[in-house]
Amino acid sequence: MNLRTLLFFLILIPVMFFGMLYALLINFIDPTGGGFHKIASWWGRFSAKLFGISIEVIGRENYSTEQNYLVISNHAGMADIPLLLGAMDLNLRFLAKEELGKIPLFGRVLKQAGYVMIKRGQNREALKSLLLASEVLKSGRSVHIFPEGTRSANGELLPFKRGAFLVAQKGGAPVLPVTIIGTHLITPKKSLKINKGKIRLIIAPPLLPSSYKSVEELMKASSEVIGNNLERYRNN
Repeated sequence: MNLRTLLFFLILIPVMFFGMLYALLINFIDPTGGGFHKIASWWGRFSAKLFGISIEVIGRENYSTEQNYLVISNHAGMADIPLLLGAMDLNLRFLAKEELGKIPLFGRVLKQAGYVMIKRGQNREALKSLLLASEVLKSGRSVHIFPEGTRSANGELLPFKRGAFLVAQKGGAPVLPVTIIGTHLITPKKSLKINKGKIRLIIAPPLLPSSYKSVEELMKASSEVIGNNLERYRNN
């Protein structure tokens, strides 16, 4: 266990706990979840500073803070979610594993804030969750989904699943492709170790679902954008 892992347990976990208590109150005052999102964004930035993680964002000009999107990205490490929350200026909600929703306090706060819990491997229940995510988009908030469905152990792009793009189609929101580079080295899969380092977020121009004949075409185009940016930027 390295120093940053100790900091996670000694500092970040207590901060998260008291932050969740505060967020529970905020959610009652602001049922839209906007107040909680501000707390979550601060937590993401605090986490990066605590662990010595620098973030370079390329392509900020490719999205509007006034627009809502279905944000999709590759999934390379546990740090992906807090870093995205801290670095992107969007009113963002995540699609999260059902197990997170069962954690006392934590799960309740996430659900109240508009995060969508999904039961993996259960097609009917998963479809209900995707439909709920499309309703979040229709409400004017952005939603983030990892279309690979799991983390990549080596930072390589895994095949996409079509569910995320059904959400975009039904929610009527542009797809905003984001490529994440470096988090697989900061929080390696199947390890508690946390490393300092630099990550890159490459934000590509949004894709309009109406411009594609099918969900599969939209999925292919999104995968190509993220894959191409992964190849272009990771060795620069």
